[in-house]
Amino acid sequence: MAVASEIPGLGSAIDPRAWQAVACGLCGSAERRLKFQDGPFSVVTCARCDLTYVTPRLLDRALIEKVYDEGYWRSGAPKDRGYGDYRRDAPLYLATYRRRMRIVRRHFARPGRVLDVGCAAGYFLGVMQAAGWQVTGLEPSDAIRPQAEERLGRENVRAGLLGQVELAPGSFDLITMWDVIEHIPDVVAAAKEVRRLLAPGGKFLIETQDVNSLAARVLGKRWQHYKHAEHIYHFHARTLSDALGRAGLRVLENRPWLGGKYVSLGFIAERAGRVHPLLAALLSPLRLFSGAALYVNLFDEMIVVAEPA
Repeated sequence: MAVASEIPGLGSAIDPRAWQAVACGLCGSAERRLKFQDGPFSVVTCARCDLTYVTPRLLDRALIEKVYDEGYWRSGAPKDRGYGDYRRDAPLYLATYRRRMRIVRRHFARPGRVLDVGCAAGYFLGVMQAAGWQVTGLEPSDAIRPQAEERLGRENVRAGLLGQVELAPGSFDLITMWDVIEHIPDVVAAAKEVRRLLAPGGKFLIETQDVNSLAARVLGKRWQHYKHAEHIYHFHARTLSDALGRAGLRVLENRPWLGGKYVSLGFIAERAGRVHPLLAALLSPLRLFSGAALYVNLFDEMIVVAEPA
């Protein structure tokens, strides 16, 4: 199965047996409707529970080793895989997370203990640490984890996947997943582990893309969040609530207007190429001002807060 060579920026040295045709990761049904085909990938919607997912996908170990290597964090084709330069864009991420502190303050009057799953370079936890929170980061990617250790202190960062790293039950007041849950093969198992780790009164804060958003529906297969090797699930409000409910969690709020990110003008020009080559050409002068930033919210991302039911 010649899949890797058809994904810009993804190396071709992947055992073909690592690519696996899958059924729905939420309800297990093999009944589905095809949304669209993109090369070797089918983006489908489960006929039973309505979850949108990608098939085939990499097996779990290959997913970490082959997708989230250095080429993910500094990608030559970020519209298809990873980030243009995740480290260089640190000021944008820090500004975004400072703005998102208003979400944390909605639910917590004082600092507590926070676990960030998929903490990457530790930008969110750096903001939380500065606000007085006791922080723990979990990051499986060897390529980016050293930056989190440097920023937060090595003792505050753990290597590995949720459920495979020993953490005490009830040890966190807040657990976060920023642009992470759509990458996790077994979402229900991950959410069950979150529930186990939450202290009484604890909250689970998620940001993920909304496949039923206006932007997703208008752009179709050109939607910027269709990155098939990494975004293996595409939730909407009901399917995300369903996944959390199967783990004993209930949604308290879902507020897309709290989403959005600071992005560079160069990023806007680059992503325009996914919509249409002519639009990319028209916006290419923005690359001359790539250091400038703009806050953008297309309302195609959900900010969800949940708690144990």
